[in-house]
Amino acid sequence: MDKESTKELSVSRQATHLDVIVIGGGQAGLSVGYHLAKKGVRFLILDAQARTGDVWRKRWDSLCLFTPARYDSLDGMPFPAPPDSFPTKDEMADYLEAYAAHFELPILNSICVDRLSKEGDNFLIEAGDRRFVAKQVVVAMASYQRGRIPEFASELDPQIVQLHSFDFKNSGQLREGGVLLVGAGNSGAEIAMDLCKTHRVWMSGRHPGHIPFNMDGFFARLILMRVIFRLVFHRILTVMTPIGRKARAKAHQGGGPLIRQKPKQLMARGVMSVPRTTSVFAGKPQLTDGQTLDVQNVIWCTGFTPSFSWIDLPIFDEHGDPRHQSGVVNEVPGLYFVGLHFLHSFSSTMIHGVGRDAERIAAAAAARTAKAVTRAPQPQVFLALR
Repeated sequence: MDKESTKELSVSRQATHLDVIVIGGGQAGLSVGYHLAKKGVRFLILDAQARTGDVWRKRWDSLCLFTPARYDSLDGMPFPAPPDSFPTKDEMADYLEAYAAHFELPILNSICVDRLSKEGDNFLIEAGDRRFVAKQVVVAMASYQRGRIPEFASELDPQIVQLHSFDFKNSGQLREGGVLLVGAGNSGAEIAMDLCKTHRVWMSGRHPGHIPFNMDGFFARLILMRVIFRLVFHRILTVMTPIGRKARAKAHQGGGPLIRQKPKQLMARGVMSVPRTTSVFAGKPQLTDGQTLDVQNVIWCTGFTPSFSWIDLPIFDEHGDPRHQSGVVNEVPGLYFVGLHFLHSFSSTMIHGVGRDAERIAAAAAARTAKAVTRAPQPQVFLALR
């Protein structure tokens, strides 16, 4: 190895010291960064993606946000689209990239964190040959990190095309013939409406309920959406209310209600609703009623797992979920989460809800930083007496 390469490797292994490290450069991480910058905190955002917004760009081609543009803005910058339109995934990705550039947020892209641990009073973040040291860390990542697929999926006929919704792009990935969507939540409903143009579609699972009005109606735009998104999802269904705590427990067991698509609309497009898929018989998916479906494609819309195995800290419960109070990890002072499902309210994973959580966490981090500065030993000043 030549001297120049050795020098570069040595530099890469040196630790970068900061007040706060934000892990994740999606809407949650950018929101935290915006509020930290307003408070004058020295921070850095680490993003595993090569380009800000890539998490959205990689989703299926026809994906549009479930919420209208008026509810898709991060703090400080309105979404550049008609307020009642539903932005595409690429429009959302470009907005996040423009947001980061507009506020000059410090982001390092293509940095995949391998380990988060404690080293004395500091947090140590390891990413390949890079090391970062910070007094505080905000894990700004959604609960949707790794697709969950049931074990019995391996028993399906190998000729059946299997994809998780995270890996689905368009109908060109599928074989001719029927498609079974396992999971009846928002992702399953949206993909069903896309695929019913080219395939016969079954959607399997328990109906999660739906918002009982059409999103594009005049009264819905004027009143009802504000009530649902700003009042119910944001103010009522929170960890601070009994009904919110009950809804949180239920939400962790299954998805939320259908927001844009309705069962009648799916039925009208020929999408067939069937019971849950729970096993395999003769290589075919089998439902709880014993029926088997002769399909050539299965798309698993069965949710995600957080995938926080890289966090080497004793903060997880028996289900592998981090213990926290609205994002604050009391067991490890200086560690926070933003972006998790129902972190504080039902809106915590929605664009319009993440800003409130980010502002609260940024305030806590800024206060802790200021307290540390106050406690630091001050230089002594000696005055000459005359």
